Amino acid sequence: MKILQNTLYITAPEQYLSLDGENIVVSKERQEVARLPLHNIGGIVTFGHAGASPSLMGACARRGISISFLSRSGRFLARVVGEEHGNVLLRRQQYRIADQEPQRLFYAKSFIIGKLYNSKWVLERTCRDHGMRVEEAALKDASQKISAALQMVGDAQDLGQLRGIEGEAAAVYFGVFDQMILQQKQAFAFHGRNKRPPRDNCNALLSFIYTLLAHDVASALETVGLDPYVGFMHSARPGRISLALDLMEELRSVYADRFVLSCINKNMVKESGFAAAENGAVRMDEETRRTILSAWQSKKQEPLKHPFLEEKICWGLVPIVQAQLLARTIRGDLDAYPPFLWK
Repeated sequence: MKILQNTLYITAPEQYLSLDGENIVVSKERQEVARLPLHNIGGIVTFGHAGASPSLMGACARRGISISFLSRSGRFLARVVGEEHGNVLLRRQQYRIADQEPQRLFYAKSFIIGKLYNSKWVLERTCRDHGMRVEEAALKDASQKISAALQMVGDAQDLGQLRGIEGEAAAVYFGVFDQMILQQKQAFAFHGRNKRPPRDNCNALLSFIYTLLAHDVASALETVGLDPYVGFMHSARPGRISLALDLMEELRSVYADRFVLSCINKNMVKESGFAAAENGAVRMDEETRRTILSAWQSKKQEPLKHPFLEEKICWGLVPIVQAQLLARTIRGDLDAYPPFLWK
């Protein structure tokens, strides 16, 4: 299994990345501010405009270290990856599946089963742990509606119908999301999902963490030899990592959403760390971003028992394990893809 290595996050937009021997050098205004061994890094995510040197990008490409470039607000811009070393037969089979709607639907149902199941149990866990602090009846009602949607997934006749089931269940889930915010209710009030750009503090956090998760899932898919840009649930679109978006569906609520709620409810983030731009987009300041990234790295190290493998791993390895299971299914080693089902 791949060793869980660190992701290097560059949060200051004026910091520049370069290569010196086997080290990544971080510079600001031509002055070195940090130096890190390249072999300890599994991925790089940089915010802002200063960029990275061609020599560093080449070294990362040769070592399989992806570099994701994001805007200052966290919007995805581009990824730099090296030569593909995956099994060409695996990718050819992936492309065949992507060209056949019945096969796409077969895989997409597994992703959505994982998403709805985990969304349901996030609500149930909140009732169990904080029943006296939330409107338990509303959460239980939403859980039952998501359970009903789960029963409908298997009968979906096409991708359009499946997306409709998923969309309605997501609306139910986000309709009670505000109930799970137990602290700083006014500063992080949630009145529905909005994005591109996010227009409140809570949505800004969600969009930011979804971007980080997408980076990790795309890297995991590349590690096992799959093409993150050719998906089954999400149609192919230039520049969109469709298969990564497919695979992260089952991880959104249980991994990303619970992390965001933890940041808010444990007062790790404050209202003062967010500000609205003239266009209404809400952005977090550099200090808040650093706090979140540090907590995200710590989250990756937390242990859990994988529900399918029944082995102890850490959260940061979940995308890699699921990518491996997906690759095994595409090869024909497994009859069906086993989604990550958390409880």
